[in-house]
Amino acid sequence: MTNNLVKYLSGGDLRSIADVDKVVSLIKTQTDFEQLFQYLLTDDRLIVMRAADAVEKVTLHNPEYLTGHSQDVINLLNVAVDKELKWHLALIASRLDFSATELGMVWNKLKQWVKDKNESKIVRVNSVQALFELANKNEGFKREFEIIVQEIKAANIPSINARLRKLGIK
Repeated sequence: MTNNLVKYLSGGDLRSIADVDKVVSLIKTQTDFEQLFQYLLTDDRLIVMRAADAVEKVTLHNPEYLTGHSQDVINLLNVAVDKELKWHLALIASRLDFSATELGMVWNKLKQWVKDKNESKIVRVNSVQALFELANKNEGFKREFEIIVQEIKAANIPSINARLRKLGIK
């Protein structure tokens, strides 16, 4: 499987997703997923971006595949530099069940990304989405999420405002 995956994740440039949808269709078991997940840890930005896209798509319907990867995701959140990885990581992180300590770390990183005017708009939008999901699963974060929303609404960024509307936030 591993060699099959890399051929679908390779080639082209950052504007292309290559054959990510094919990779998604190949992930049928936890073992397949583990092989895919390892590509998040490579040094090739292109491969990492596409692997993150595939992980995000696979875990949308199979979040259980992320079981055991909480610390890996936290580590990636803390070292991620490339926007393409960050925007996928935000959504991936929202699908995990973290311990209270881990959740605090993830929340703070996503909050940092949301508020950072130098982050890409997609990173910021996906971080808003992730914070919304985490706040819905963790009652103790709802009030802080409301405060964050008020702060970012004041910036009047169309893409963020559109996501807030999609989430039903006025």
